[in-house]
Amino acid sequence: MKCVFVTVGTTSFDDLIACVSAQDSLQIFQSLGYNQLVLQIGRGKVVPEPLSTESFTLDVYRYKDSLKEDLEKADLVISHAGAGSCLETLEKRKPLVVVINEKLMNNHQLELAKQLHKDGHLFYCTCSTLPGLLQSMDLSALKCFPPGQPEKFSVFLDKVVGLQK
Repeated sequence: MKCVFVTVGTTSFDDLIACVSAQDSLQIFQSLGYNQLVLQIGRGKVVPEPLSTESFTLDVYRYKDSLKEDLEKADLVISHAGAGSCLETLEKRKPLVVVINEKLMNNHQLELAKQLHKDGHLFYCTCSTLPGLLQSMDLSALKCFPPGQPEKFSVFLDKVVGLQK
């Protein structure tokens, strides 16, 4: 089974969940060869109906103690731009699309996504541009994220959020 895992972390990002569970997005996933979509919806108000057909499965849940299992079985991860979600996905060497929540003010998440994209580790977009990106992106162009150097990441994050020049 080829699986897409979507995570919003501990927050809510109803626009993302509505976007990826819309019929046109489901058709895009299927056209790309994916036959399972797993949605971690956090505390969101949008709760898509799970579905299961011979060719496609949609599973939905709010929280689990760990996302490790879902990340490991995912062939593609679509995530909000939270640093924890991004890093956990990249450390597992999974292709990552980060969707920016345009409703957040002072969005430091955008800075993180832009830098990780510039470094070749992920793609990023908004809900409105996600369907087009899914159809045009080349996952083989992504570079592996260098493993476990938390001190370098903390320096990078300090620079991104303006705590250090």
